[in-house]
Amino acid sequence: MAKALLGYVGGSDPRLIAEMRRLQQRVQDLESELVRIQAENDELAAAASHDSFLESIDVPQAEPALT
Repeated sequence: MAKALLGYVGGSDPRLIAEMRRLQQRVQDLESELVRIQAENDELAAAASHDSFLESIDVPQAEPALT
C-alpha cells in the first residue's frame, strides 16, 4: 500500500530534486553576499565615525570668512 501511495504521489522527481538543489545553492550565494555586504557596511560606518571627529570640535561662534 505504501509503495502504491508513493508511486501515486510521484516519489522523487529528478526535476524537483534539481530545482531544490538549485534553490539551495542560490540561498547559499545570497547568504554569502549578505555577509560580504554587511562587512563592507561595517567598514564604511567605521570610516564615517572616524571622520566625525571634526564635528566634535566645540566652536562657540563661526568665524567670518576672509574677503
